[in-house]
Amino acid sequence: MKHGSALLLVAIAAGALALVPLLAPPFYANLLVPFYGYAIALLGFNLLFGYSGLLSFGHALFLGLGAYTAAVVAGVWGIKEFEVALLAAALAGLIVALPLGWLAVRYRGIFFGMLTLAYGMLAHAVLFKFYHLTGGDSGMRVPRMHLLGLEFAAYNKIELLAGPFYYYCLTLCALAAFLMWRIVRSPFGLHLRSLRDNAQKAEYLGVRVHQFRLAAFAISGIYGAVGGTILGFRTGLADPELVYWTHSGHLVFMTVLGGFSSFLGPVIGALALTLLQDQLQSLTQYWRLVLGAILALVVIFLPRGLAGLAIDVSLLLGRRSAPSTASTTETA
Repeated sequence: MKHGSALLLVAIAAGALALVPLLAPPFYANLLVPFYGYAIALLGFNLLFGYSGLLSFGHALFLGLGAYTAAVVAGVWGIKEFEVALLAAALAGLIVALPLGWLAVRYRGIFFGMLTLAYGMLAHAVLFKFYHLTGGDSGMRVPRMHLLGLEFAAYNKIELLAGPFYYYCLTLCALAAFLMWRIVRSPFGLHLRSLRDNAQKAEYLGVRVHQFRLAAFAISGIYGAVGGTILGFRTGLADPELVYWTHSGHLVFMTVLGGFSSFLGPVIGALALTLLQDQLQSLTQYWRLVLGAILALVVIFLPRGLAGLAIDVSLLLGRRSAPSTASTTETA
């Protein structure tokens, strides 16, 4: 797919998302707010998985870290500026990711995955057991905060989420995507892809393997914490289930569904799973079984995910239109 066509499709998708609060009931705008949190987190997750070749099974740790940071900043310290909570979450993600990543990036494959899974399980145990600090299974409340210094006192919680906060998250997601696009298209991103494809050859050519993987892990942690802050604000609660291993599996599901070989694949997967899960929950209590079957079908028949399918369809349509255009030219 050409860059011009891709940019046009992205612009159309962004415009459609911007129209949701105006054309759809508030329920749907409120439903899509978590999508923006997951989209930001998955942009970072795919830097680690799709571009670096490191699959984390405990990445929900950073989403929980972002939500708990927002709870501490707004609920404990009384700072009600959402931008401060975002910056604090990003800093917390960096501080936590550096020591964890320093050890984890020395391994690859299943060893890296199991080590990150252990991180997530340890974090869940700490949050669950240290009741006086974290609230235990009850979690910590994330109070309402100001956006860009504005309180929006005339809005109730649903109106705030479906209006100002929705557009705030849309803008934040667009900025995060642009920044990640610059990262993956930079020499740094090229180094990461070389490590993914052949780490030994890249190291022989002078690429510092551990340093680049650690940087990717840190950036991924920052994005995950920022996404977790959005999730915490939307629900008004930070609880241990955010870092549980099944939530990390949720992130992997979205990435595989959308396609980790494409830059926006995980974002597409997050949107598809958000809408699909809502519909399945309204239809059957066995929605998890249906989701599992869908994931199995995607892995078997669509290994490149929904984004790969869209690219293949666009290329097929382009090839079919090319001969007809050529024949028209010859006739003329």
